[in-house]
Amino acid sequence: MLAPRESTSREHRRLDGLWDFALDRDGRGRAEHWERGPLPGARPMPVPASWNDLVTDRDEREHAGEVWYQREVRVPRASAGRRTVLRLDAATHAATVWVDGTEVARHEGGYTPFEAEVTGLVHGRETVRVTVCVDNRLSLHTIPPGVLVEEEGRPPRQVWFHDFENYSGLHRPVWLLTTPTAYVADVVVRTGLAGGAGTVAYDVTTVGEGRTSVRLLDADGAQVAAQEGASGELVVPGAVPWRPGAAYLYTLEVRHGEDVYPLAVGIRTVRVEGARLLVNDEPVELHGFGMHEDVALRGKGHDDARMVRDFALLRWIGANSFRTSHYPYAEEVLDLADREGVLVISETAAVGLHLSLMTGVTIRGESTFGPGAIDEVTQRAHLQAVRELVERDRNHPCVIAWSIANEPDTRVPEARDYFAPLFAEARRLDPTRPVTFANVAGAGPDVCTVSGLADLLCLNRYYGWYVDQGDLAAAEAHLEAELRAWRAAYDKPVLLSELGADAVAGLHSLHARMWSEEYQRELLAMTLRVLRRVDGVIGEHVWNFADFATAQQFHRVVGNRKGVFTRDREPKQVAHWLREQWRGGYSGGWPQA
Repeated sequence: MLAPRESTSREHRRLDGLWDFALDRDGRGRAEHWERGPLPGARPMPVPASWNDLVTDRDEREHAGEVWYQREVRVPRASAGRRTVLRLDAATHAATVWVDGTEVARHEGGYTPFEAEVTGLVHGRETVRVTVCVDNRLSLHTIPPGVLVEEEGRPPRQVWFHDFENYSGLHRPVWLLTTPTAYVADVVVRTGLAGGAGTVAYDVTTVGEGRTSVRLLDADGAQVAAQEGASGELVVPGAVPWRPGAAYLYTLEVRHGEDVYPLAVGIRTVRVEGARLLVNDEPVELHGFGMHEDVALRGKGHDDARMVRDFALLRWIGANSFRTSHYPYAEEVLDLADREGVLVISETAAVGLHLSLMTGVTIRGESTFGPGAIDEVTQRAHLQAVRELVERDRNHPCVIAWSIANEPDTRVPEARDYFAPLFAEARRLDPTRPVTFANVAGAGPDVCTVSGLADLLCLNRYYGWYVDQGDLAAAEAHLEAELRAWRAAYDKPVLLSELGADAVAGLHSLHARMWSEEYQRELLAMTLRVLRRVDGVIGEHVWNFADFATAQQFHRVVGNRKGVFTRDREPKQVAHWLREQWRGGYSGGWPQA
């Protein structure tokens, strides 16, 4: 599925703004066919945004079930005789879509796009009514998983296993797109570098009759290569590589009949060799963050202003990478990372596949994998999540690895049987990038059954916070011992993909006690000291870039406070310290503490 791109043959309209909105408290909407007319008791709701961060009633905020969006859409006269598509970039976590009461799409998975051709429904019409029913409920068969707790006399209560707020809604743009009836349906590119030349292998999927051709334009718009046919390879003598921090983008202009689709292309390679991660055959070290699409009022709703500010702060602090923890981010984020030369580990929404962590309920004795828990039905949903992630993001040069899951329970033999097909599917769809997952504390190299499947070892470790609380000397020794154990067990690069400590902004302590800004800084300094002592450790992603919302829990002070920045993007003390370390770069070794 191609991202919306305007061209001489393509037009798109964003249907963002205020939609009519109704919360379906009693689950009556489908039985009463709300899609056939105006929503009862509707109120305005912005798109994109999280509805549950905007309502004022607590019961509404905690509603588990369906909500409805609706708006009248004016059909452009220019769409006559053309193909018209309705596209939703994200509906969290599942959605059904109707046009004038006719169902056109269903989708499960809250962070990847889906679309429906609606040409026949809009032809000859001036306006149509678009209705979207969004369901925020999670089960053991969804990605991410959760459980619905039903207690007599109370509305159903959603319990989720991920440590961030279960925001819901139309979180990203909704589009009305038009193309010619013969059109480019998909493009896949794979790039290479050899002997000073670059290569761009391409495969184009088309619909309808017409001649297919491609041409590659440099950053100034000059043609550097061209070829006829739906598949082939372009050779670019003297190609300018796409590099971390020095992005260079070509444009692949794909033509089929009258249709033209422009695709940004960065010519680069990525691979793992022993304990090194190589981009363009040069070793890279990753310094950056786990992040969240999270900000006050909008929740997980995409916001260009928040995105631009976040990238500005990444540049300010000297970060070169991040992981899309713990779901695919908006495509606009990857587009900007392509332009900025920021490296991205793109992750599925498979967070919470560890039933003994933070559930608040007992499920099958908290055994994660098997009938009645995370089973074959869940695995099919997970496989689809992997497919949609790779198929959406594989043309982005910024994406250097696929992450299959965050912190699953990999200590049991059933985990390998569950994950092996997922790794295989990612590699089948894209053999050009390493595949990884984020390993949870307690699943060390002696017990983890899945790390052998990964190309890159990502470890989430909180020595000095959840382990060795307040004792940084013990934390330093234990972290180093575990990292050396991983290096002895696997000749693979190791990334500390999560580390950190909660710090309440403005809370200070002379002796660097937990929750203070001083303790957060000293814990990070200790961790980086260890990292530079262990060969094969290729960097760190601090958890987290900014404070973010979570469910209410005794160990969460109005959200997770592990951010280097506050939720409104102001720096804590540790941000200035990290800037001193990262702005110097890692070319001469690890930063001094």
